[in-house]
Amino acid sequence: MSRAPAQLPLGVGLRDDATFVNFHPGPNATLVGRLTHQLEPEGEPFLYLWGAPGVGRSHLLQAACHAASDRDMRALYLPLEELGHFPPLMLEDIERLDLVAIDDLDRVVGRPRWEEALFHAFNRLRDAGKRLVVAAEAPPRQLPVKLPDLASRLSWGVTFHVQGLDDSGRLAALQLRARGRGMQLGDEVARYILHRGPRRLDELFRLLEQLDRASLSAQRKLTIPFVKLALGW
Repeated sequence: MSRAPAQLPLGVGLRDDATFVNFHPGPNATLVGRLTHQLEPEGEPFLYLWGAPGVGRSHLLQAACHAASDRDMRALYLPLEELGHFPPLMLEDIERLDLVAIDDLDRVVGRPRWEEALFHAFNRLRDAGKRLVVAAEAPPRQLPVKLPDLASRLSWGVTFHVQGLDDSGRLAALQLRARGRGMQLGDEVARYILHRGPRRLDELFRLLEQLDRASLSAQRKLTIPFVKLALGW
């Protein structure tokens, strides 16, 4: 029986739907393959992901943690947008874990205490032969890192640009997420939601959750008239 991913005492957990199965890769298929292969003995020790908000960086990091848990490995997800205002005490002893996923790195760069703690954490993970995946909005060389040693460590990883999806990819991603929730979302209704809804996929997925609740409550299928009613469009 697999263990659950290691959790912070601060209550930060993983979304149940943030899995590789529930992620439409589109132009990011090579990246998804490298993330899944990272858990193998010959996998990359350090991967660095960057991309605009809403392209799926956080989803991929959490999916990596779920995949590690499924393999009976211990994983920890650290979203620094939520945790960056705390002291970096959660980085202590992380080399005991098999995989560490650090999200929103750009939220703490430029802060001496955090940068030093990250530098030492990177070294301990490397020396222990563990895996690290980091995500930020910019590539390593564009981050305003003040500690030269940390900047050097960030350049060691294999870097991937998480790319956004085109319209056909967004349609496929929306329908994939709907199927994962047990919803029937036809092409016509999906295109209507894409046309009227926000551009960012994470915001579209939140609309899908809202529609799922409304559909279950009203016991109605997803049609364009029902979508208009449920979302107030």
